[in-house]
Amino acid sequence: MKRASKPIIKLSETTKLKRIFRKYGVRTVCEESRCPNQSECFSKGTATFLILGDNCTRNCAFCNIERKKPLPLDPLEPFRILKVVKSLNLKYVVITSVTRDDLPDGGAQQFARCIRLLRENIPSVKVEVLIPDFRGNEKSLKMVLEENPYVLNHNIETVHRLYPKVRKGADYIRSLGILKKSKELAPNILTKSALILGLGEKKEEIVQVLEDLREVNCDFLVIGQYYQPSLKHYPVVKYYSEEEFKDIEKIALSMGFKFVISKPTARSSYLAKDFNNFYEDPAKRIS
Repeated sequence: MKRASKPIIKLSETTKLKRIFRKYGVRTVCEESRCPNQSECFSKGTATFLILGDNCTRNCAFCNIERKKPLPLDPLEPFRILKVVKSLNLKYVVITSVTRDDLPDGGAQQFARCIRLLRENIPSVKVEVLIPDFRGNEKSLKMVLEENPYVLNHNIETVHRLYPKVRKGADYIRSLGILKKSKELAPNILTKSALILGLGEKKEEIVQVLEDLREVNCDFLVIGQYYQPSLKHYPVVKYYSEEEFKDIEKIALSMGFKFVISKPTARSSYLAKDFNNFYEDPAKRIS
């Protein structure tokens, strides 16, 4: 008697990617932060790699990544990321990290190793790094910039007034300084930042942030809605409408940002590859 063949089970792109991540032991900020765009980005073969462990030394009130004592650095982490990038044949890679105030360089050397290893093995790859503030350490910033990432991303996150409430340990002026110093040290490297709305900011404060970012020659901007990860996190004060996001996008573009994404579900590395494709090819831009 002929045995019935097993049914062919087709895996979703999200499942495939997660299996590859687990196989090589890499983390993504998409999963750790419970990003609302996971399925969309994973289905297009994109993800943002999370390095330096998954325990943060700070405790931002809006973030889902836990504040715990960090583990020692893993010297093999850059090699595992390289394996995933090769396995997925990625052309555009985004790398971010938890904040590591316990490290003298804030983790800058690990960022540099990742960029260097990827570029040495895949010369055509573009690498975007979303860095912490390194406590304002210029030497750490320079270490990352010397590896020539395609985009240097550092998130401003919220308005100046709300920093003591939602970004304890961070400093608004210091974050602006990271973007400013990046342009001074490496004017050819694009800079990017992100702002989340719904934490209690006022319209004029949002405009002030946009002006401050342009003052330091920030090129790209992403604006999204804050969603409370759990009851213990900072509450949502306001949900903005699509029309309000479009209005803020128009204001930002009028100030001279090269490209802006402003929508409720947008996050800092949201479809980053497409973001930069739109920038490089004006014919692909979406109004």
